[in-house]
Amino acid sequence: MADVNRGNRPLSPFMIGPYYRPQMTSISSIMVRITGIATLLLALLVVWWLLAAATSETGFAFIDGLLRSWLGDLVLLGAAWALWYHMLGRLRHVIWDFGYCLEVSTSEKLGLGMFIGATVLTILTVLVV
Repeated sequence: MADVNRGNRPLSPFMIGPYYRPQMTSISSIMVRITGIATLLLALLVVWWLLAAATSETGFAFIDGLLRSWLGDLVLLGAAWALWYHMLGRLRHVIWDFGYCLEVSTSEKLGLGMFIGATVLTILTVLVV
């Protein structure tokens, strides 16, 4: 049977604006994926640093100087935040796998807690390291 109202409703949830409002759970889920990719890039940066340390003194001096610059400090700060955020996101999924905190209001609080928690843990990491 044909759906006569097909032209009167949005066809995609990606129509942000009057039809779709991003929720905290969807934003935090997307951020977990983004921080996972950032963590992979961080791992490549660490491998580059280790390979340079093992191969040549000039190569190591370059990457070490880059990581010790203000840009390197900024990248490492973002990497620390991404690691903490991704870890908290994985922990949230473990909690969900056990069947806890599945209510929408609780899930939204967990999403907000991930942003706050990653920021606090990053600040503690900067203070300790």
